[in-house]
Amino acid sequence: MLRLAFGRPWRQTEGLLGSLMRLLGLTLPVPDHTTFSWRSTDLEVATALRKADGPLTLVIDSTGLKMFGKGEWHLEKHGGQARRSWRKLHLAVDPSTGEILASDLTTTEEGDASLVAPLLDQIARPLGTVLADGAYDGEPVYRSVAAHSPEAAVIIPPRATAVPSDTAESAPTQRDRHIQMIVERGRLGWQRAVGYGRRSLGEVAILRYKTLIGRSLRARTLPTQKAEAAAGCAVLNIMGSLGMPVSRKVA
Repeated sequence: MLRLAFGRPWRQTEGLLGSLMRLLGLTLPVPDHTTFSWRSTDLEVATALRKADGPLTLVIDSTGLKMFGKGEWHLEKHGGQARRSWRKLHLAVDPSTGEILASDLTTTEEGDASLVAPLLDQIARPLGTVLADGAYDGEPVYRSVAAHSPEAAVIIPPRATAVPSDTAESAPTQRDRHIQMIVERGRLGWQRAVGYGRRSLGEVAILRYKTLIGRSLRARTLPTQKAEAAAGCAVLNIMGSLGMPVSRKVA
């Protein structure tokens, strides 16, 4: 976590820890950078994410993180074709506090909607509202939320081509009601009515991650990258628990 918080490589983190031990007057040994790298493979930090109390309002979103690869100098000297490789970071965020309640790192082949259930499995508290963007539109997401918290409201904008279900007249689903409201009020009216603007706070959490932790992954293998991303989320939660900025509108 210290390495991610300060954005340093393992070797520099080793030196930083050694300096801290000397300043504190401690004689505890500091593992070398190679040992840190080896141990990071089996690091488990998912339980470090705090669990909020009461029914939750949850925002689910995802973003891409670039994988470590050959630099421009290496390609210029040895040739080859530049390739960009990415992983996808999925987050479930409490918009009222900015706390990351669940996270997962996957390859880009896995769709956003398929990660909703694994994210919800990490949250023990009941859900009050789940918000996500149009990429998550579909009955599988509604079913995943209902399986976790049957009474939870799901606020996801239906696609422009969405049509009501066969039971929309007799037993409309939440998605049917969203489609009907959009027909009556338009998309902007629907957004205001359901409070869809809160979803942008999920994007704020992603921006916070990329600004403080970074836009790329330093680890080379997927298991180690998963541990790195989970540690980054835990670091952000610790920082947020120490204090968050207060914004006020200036006339």
